[in-house]
Amino acid sequence: MKIERKTELIESLNLQPHPEGGFFSEIYRSRKEFNLGEGSGFPSGRNYSTGIYYLLGSEDISCFHRIKSDEVWHHYEGSSITIHVIHEDGLYEALFLGKNLSDQQQPQCMVPAGAWFGVTVDESDHYVLCGCTVSPGFDFEDFEMADRYRMLQAFSEHEAIIQMLTSEV
Repeated sequence: MKIERKTELIESLNLQPHPEGGFFSEIYRSRKEFNLGEGSGFPSGRNYSTGIYYLLGSEDISCFHRIKSDEVWHHYEGSSITIHVIHEDGLYEALFLGKNLSDQQQPQCMVPAGAWFGVTVDESDHYVLCGCTVSPGFDFEDFEMADRYRMLQAFSEHEAIIQMLTSEV
């Protein structure tokens, strides 16, 4: 049943494979753009905001990656997830996205700009459908996949989660 629902969502929402793992479809990109100015780290003409659907199965992994903007995650259906965050200062934080508030889950979580993060599905043989809102708007130019060797050099104290959420390349 859960696999059938995952397949149904991929088809009905026109989800495509995402480079970090899982599936996505952009559903919103603001028509308006702005220039953040020199030194901001963003090229000129950045959209105000973007939004996607994001689907991840328990057999998939969302590898560690980072972007230049804050990203708000919204839980829609399926399993809860853990968003594994390694902040720029090396602090590890687990964010629990889901609907069970009594179990430390929140229906929305925010990953700060510049932090490395990856995602695991909490229930086996399940999936999650989320939404992600990014501001300033997402652009693949701002997207960086983690390199396992460099991550281990920088954050050796988090070796287990880095091994799990990076690929050998």
